[in-house]
Amino acid sequence: MDTPALLKKYNIAAPRYTSYPTVPYWETESFNVDKWRLSLTDAYNKYRNQGVSLYIHLPFCESLCTYCGCNTRITKNHGVERPYIEALLKEWRMYCDLLGETPKIKELHLGGGTPTFFSPENLHRLMNSISAALGNEVSCSFEAHPDNTTFEHLAVLYRLGFKRMSLGIQDFDPKVQMMINRFQTPEQVFRIMTEAREIGYNSINFDLIYGLPGQTPGGLTQTLNEVLIMRPERIAFYGYAHVPWTKPGQRHYAEKDIPQGEEKFSLYQQGREILLNAGYQEIGMDHFALKKDSLFKASESYRLHRNFMGYTDKRTEVLIGLGVSAISDCKTAFAQNSKTVEEYLEKVNNGELPTFRGHISSDRDLYVREHILNLMCKGVTRFTSAIPGLIYKRLAAMLEDHLVEIDGLQLQITKDGKAFIRNVCMAFDERLWQKEPSTTLFSQSV
Repeated sequence: MDTPALLKKYNIAAPRYTSYPTVPYWETESFNVDKWRLSLTDAYNKYRNQGVSLYIHLPFCESLCTYCGCNTRITKNHGVERPYIEALLKEWRMYCDLLGETPKIKELHLGGGTPTFFSPENLHRLMNSISAALGNEVSCSFEAHPDNTTFEHLAVLYRLGFKRMSLGIQDFDPKVQMMINRFQTPEQVFRIMTEAREIGYNSINFDLIYGLPGQTPGGLTQTLNEVLIMRPERIAFYGYAHVPWTKPGQRHYAEKDIPQGEEKFSLYQQGREILLNAGYQEIGMDHFALKKDSLFKASESYRLHRNFMGYTDKRTEVLIGLGVSAISDCKTAFAQNSKTVEEYLEKVNNGELPTFRGHISSDRDLYVREHILNLMCKGVTRFTSAIPGLIYKRLAAMLEDHLVEIDGLQLQITKDGKAFIRNVCMAFDERLWQKEPSTTLFSQSV
């Protein structure tokens, strides 16, 4: 593989495809809350037996991690916890009333922000009011900051049904941690993992990032060596998304400090090789898992699914997002909540669903969405008839470069093409091709 040439050709701004259409291309002008209500109830009535996925966004953090692209609120005032939890529970009850019953939850995730910003008592208050809706085989997980996750957090959430946890590591190199304002030691992480496993947690994920400011091959190797000693069941190995036009915190370091192009790609290749040699299996895009983990088993049996919560071994067509900026998805429509805490609280406390924008999908959207989902989860997709000429034309260069292969009606991403999966998906993205952005919307594909 001629890496420099491929990077020069394909390392362009590209969506991460957690949804299709991607958020910048939603038709928000034709969306309203009534359309969302109707789409959701129709979908729920159709897919009720699947159960639903529930995502709860807990946005508060005590300090700003400058690399972060999430919707967060920085505060050391823990008095914000109780009013926010009360609003989450009110929003949940609104959805239960809309659906005419309390839906069975098949998958639940607490994301952030920093969920462990909240006290164990307040997390118990939140989950105790929702726990009656948990199905028998529900998968519950939460994101945790190693610097503030206590034994009490682990114990309380385990008793409430949580068996999975994701720890935000990013990098153990002190120089990198200083630049991104994110601090934790291997000793802290080891303590949390040991306690979690003794309590009964059976799947622990580490979030790691390549391409961070100040990151070096030697520093990344040392971080991965520390990680492999602890051997989490899953590892998410993301490329740093540099989007300072939407996240001003990323302006705290200079462009020269950020590995880019071939330098960044070599960090990815280095990390990927270390993980594969250590027995981890590559799952979809950016994810690795041990063979005993349910994510690997789902990938092997072609049951892997992807939604706004990431990769999952449980497919549901209805995902309800609670909390500020949370996105809900009922297959035929998306809805996003207000993006500020104040507006979210005001709407919910006035008895309104806090959605402020969304999208109603066309039949063409659903067609494209399924192909992109197949590529993201399985690395392969099939057509029912001849591959559309426009898509074939957009794939021509990738076919020449052996990033994809076509066999009859089947399109498959090659081993070399896995690093460019976002580019392959772009060939299907009708809305992006119809209205190419005049300004930068997305991070680089590699």
